[in-house]
Amino acid sequence: MSHDDITLEEAAKLLPAGAALGWGIGKLPQRGPKREMSIGQIVQKAIEIADKDGLAAVSMNRVASELGFTAMSLYRYMPSKDDLLILMQDAACDIPLPPERAPHEWRESMREYVMGTIGVFRKHPWYGDIPIFGIPVTPNNLRIVDWALRPLRDMPLNDYEKMSMVLLLSGYARTCGMLQRDIDSAVRAGSSEKEFGGLNYSAALRALVKPEQYPHLHPIIASGAYTDEREGENTVGSDVEFGLARILDGIEQYLQRKTSGAAKK
Repeated sequence: MSHDDITLEEAAKLLPAGAALGWGIGKLPQRGPKREMSIGQIVQKAIEIADKDGLAAVSMNRVASELGFTAMSLYRYMPSKDDLLILMQDAACDIPLPPERAPHEWRESMREYVMGTIGVFRKHPWYGDIPIFGIPVTPNNLRIVDWALRPLRDMPLNDYEKMSMVLLLSGYARTCGMLQRDIDSAVRAGSSEKEFGGLNYSAALRALVKPEQYPHLHPIIASGAYTDEREGENTVGSDVEFGLARILDGIEQYLQRKTSGAAKK
């Protein structure tokens, strides 16, 4: 029997329980009183708690309590907290996707994917605190992967190259997303993006960082670029946009070499 021939019941056994529930194919214990909660209600309440108080505040006891039930009754719907985290992560990925662009606008498509992913980290600051359990296997997570693959569809790339590019873009989005959510958190606490960037430490760093010890960093600090003191002279603009543009430049050069190599054969 091939992998394509397995039943939904067999597929459910191969997935983590939370992922199976996300696909609507997981089995829940049948014992206990009449059901008065739903998986969706539980996940939504957990997200509300995490959005307000952080991921550490999410416990089976608190989720159950805020829904008006006991923790034991919650386990009749949710096998474990790990499964709840899987479903929270998947629910956070249920975002509207932009319309498909023309093939020649692939850079804009990839930019939309990266910025959309960063937006998830900013909207749900706890999202990046959930451990990575493995490759995405839940419906909304896979929908995001499918979105990332959209502009790569007609490119002269094999499937492994396509997935490597998705990993490159998603890794960049994750790093930038977590940094931006920390900036957002600092600003909400009364700081500012300038303070987060070290502007208040400029004078101290110029006094402490000597060229003998830090020959390459010293001129950067002296110029004010390290703490972005002289904003009007910043020719890069947004660090996120600049870095993303360089990644896309690299992808573009890679595609050009592939196309050129194919033409010579």
